[in-house]
Amino acid sequence: MLELVFLVVFCLFVAVQPTWSELRFEGAKVFRMKPNTEEQAVFIKHLAQKVMMDFWFPESVNKVAQGMTADIHVGGDSVLYVENHLKYSGIDHSIFIDNLQDQIKSQFDRVLRSAEVYDYEKYNDWDKIVSWTEHIAATFPSLVTRTEIGKTFEGNPIYLLKVGSRQDQSKPAVFMDCGIHAREWISPAFCQWFVKEATNTYGSDNLMTTLLDNLVFYVVPVLNVDGYIYTWTNDRLWRKNRSKHPSSSCLGVDLNRNFDAGWCKLGSSKNPCDETFCGSEVESELEVKALANFIRTHSDIKLYLTIHAYAQVVIVPYCYDYKTTPHRNELNEIAKGATRALASLYNTKYNYGPGATVLYPASGVSEDWSYDHGIKYSFTFELRDVGRHGFLLPESQIRPTCKETMLAIKYIAKYLLDHPY
Repeated sequence: MLELVFLVVFCLFVAVQPTWSELRFEGAKVFRMKPNTEEQAVFIKHLAQKVMMDFWFPESVNKVAQGMTADIHVGGDSVLYVENHLKYSGIDHSIFIDNLQDQIKSQFDRVLRSAEVYDYEKYNDWDKIVSWTEHIAATFPSLVTRTEIGKTFEGNPIYLLKVGSRQDQSKPAVFMDCGIHAREWISPAFCQWFVKEATNTYGSDNLMTTLLDNLVFYVVPVLNVDGYIYTWTNDRLWRKNRSKHPSSSCLGVDLNRNFDAGWCKLGSSKNPCDETFCGSEVESELEVKALANFIRTHSDIKLYLTIHAYAQVVIVPYCYDYKTTPHRNELNEIAKGATRALASLYNTKYNYGPGATVLYPASGVSEDWSYDHGIKYSFTFELRDVGRHGFLLPESQIRPTCKETMLAIKYIAKYLLDHPY
């Protein structure tokens, strides 16, 4: 029946394929819809074949399923078309973001404190972050060193900050990366915040001092540098990196589908034009290879953390398979404790569990690769929020998001100290 309705409505409305203009999303909206039947889920998939739709959650139209809430960005030229299809199909829906361009502008809702002081409560572009990495290492030479672990497709440096006291000593290490997906700006903001807190509270905060004295933190503030730059200059909602493919005019690979962990199976795409394109082969992307090579050559790494947005979830392996890992119970308990620590500050509620079940299946992700590589404590954080702002979290939420997340990260790092392996 819905198939017939779709055909009828399609005849009544001409589908316009919107072209994303550079930095302009006037009239674009984000719909939240929930297919309550399998027939309605199929209807949404058919709709996505007729109109360009940017899936925020889940990350791909192929993951839309009965009973799942989906957040979907629709261009201004197609809003009326989509609204009428949803109306005629009977799919539960609402408009979560009424004007995407206004939302993009409103994320910058804080006034810069001073041009002379680095502002951790503002979103900072790549040039500012580069200068900051140099400055923080020069300001705290006994706690921070900066190294370059590789280059991106476009030749930009991938910087890593080694944070900890007594850096010449052998200690267990924590690896944390931010900014794998370009549009998730709160992720790099957190990595910057973490380094700030580590350096500013060492010697005054007992737990932080203990952690830095007994652990080393390897922090990559932005892994997907090319994509991050592109979100500032061209398309705020760009997700992938910017690599080119000889067989397609579409650019970019989803870096978090390019790792050797069930590569290019569940939750990934072989289509270069899709947001979840897994690449031409395992570790085809320079950014992924740089991260993986660093971890492979540093056996001291015992905890892996990758920071994303949005969903408010702490994820444990596996994402690429529904099978249970040997450490499932322990990892779930750690994640549970971390979410409790996080909620203790502002009562922000996080879910936790294996990625394939708590969110959706996704193959080739970094957390699963690190776990299979032997890093037992491997976690993905999906930070605020649960869709009200989506990838456009206002700057006014950087501080509370980072403060509560710090509690969770410190909890997990302390667990590593107490339970070495």
